[in-house]
Amino acid sequence: MKIVNLSEMPSIINQYVSELRDVGIQQDRMRFRRNLERTGELLAYEISRGLRYEETTVQTPLAPCRCQCLAEDVVLATIFRAGLPLHQGFLNVFDRAENAFVSAYRYFKDKEHREVDVHVEYMVSPDLTGKTLILVDPMLAKGYSLEMAVDAFLKNGTPRRIIMACVIASQDGVDHITKRFGSREDTELWCAAIDPVLNEHSYILPGLGDAGDLAFGGKL
Repeated sequence: MKIVNLSEMPSIINQYVSELRDVGIQQDRMRFRRNLERTGELLAYEISRGLRYEETTVQTPLAPCRCQCLAEDVVLATIFRAGLPLHQGFLNVFDRAENAFVSAYRYFKDKEHREVDVHVEYMVSPDLTGKTLILVDPMLAKGYSLEMAVDAFLKNGTPRRIIMACVIASQDGVDHITKRFGSREDTELWCAAIDPVLNEHSYILPGLGDAGDLAFGGKL
């Protein structure tokens, strides 16, 4: 399994992530969503460099021209609701992709908010057989929701390749995904940044807070 941490590389994506983390800039909900979208665009570009392409001929107004075009059938998938702006960023790049969605949310099993579980409620997806599944989710905390989302989508066929992408991951989450999928050569995990710590409520530190609430407002 391939793991990529883009924060270790010089890239404008680090500027967008710094704004996503900044508690002052976070107050502008529209900018927060746009920074998620821009981060998705750059993650998508970096991922696109490792996909398969084939030469094709297009006709310009003056002459035929040989071009490199994507030779993989891409399915973009995300987890409601926080993943929607990030998904849109990927869709801006992979604009011919099919799309898939899953509703998976975490909840606390105890009053002290220390025992976390994940519930999958809804899923819609095309046939994934032989395609490249790119599953995006802004935050990879413990890794349970991402794992359950992959398992849910695999009920709709076996993709040729599985690529998971997130904005901020915890090291615990990366370790969990590696343990679960590490033996698969067809699987990749791309992170804009990897943070070292989860707190007692399973929030990433330093992280950025609750991506869904910051993008769309609070919930009951």
